[in-house]
Amino acid sequence: METATAVTENTVKMSSNMDWPERKAATDQMIKNHMYASMGVGLVPLPMVDFLALTAIQIRLLCKLSNFYEMTFSKNRAKNIIGALIGSSLPVAATGPIASLIKAIPLIGQTTGALTMVVVGGASTYALGNVFVQHFESGGTFLDFDPEKVKEYFADLYKEGAKVTRDIKKTAI
Repeated sequence: METATAVTENTVKMSSNMDWPERKAATDQMIKNHMYASMGVGLVPLPMVDFLALTAIQIRLLCKLSNFYEMTFSKNRAKNIIGALIGSSLPVAATGPIASLIKAIPLIGQTTGALTMVVVGGASTYALGNVFVQHFESGGTFLDFDPEKVKEYFADLYKEGAKVTRDIKKTAI
């Protein structure tokens, strides 16, 4: 089993030598893997545990993307960015915690909350990952990332991610 450092070093060496289609394929796969994990935590029946796990998965995605693009990663900055981006889309920001809390209602709440959190988790992870790929590809860093400038792009990607998530759910059932 490789250590996290070894994986990071290997990823950095590979990304430096990749052309755009190779980088795109690699980042798409990273985003897809984290989407699956995000969708999976939506099925956790405990209110707010799923929401905290989703945030952890999204922080991990940003860490992997920053390593891939040879950027310095800051966990605190990542948390702030995630909060600002998701918070900038009021419906998205409200849906996650509400869907999580709905799970406290016996039977119907758990089913509704789980189904909603699966889509929210997958779509928000998809949008977050793709926003950062675009930002890093254009030469941006964590320090110069401005959530306000990308909130419309994030909202568009969230809608696209919701469709992708629903398509994944259809094929999985």
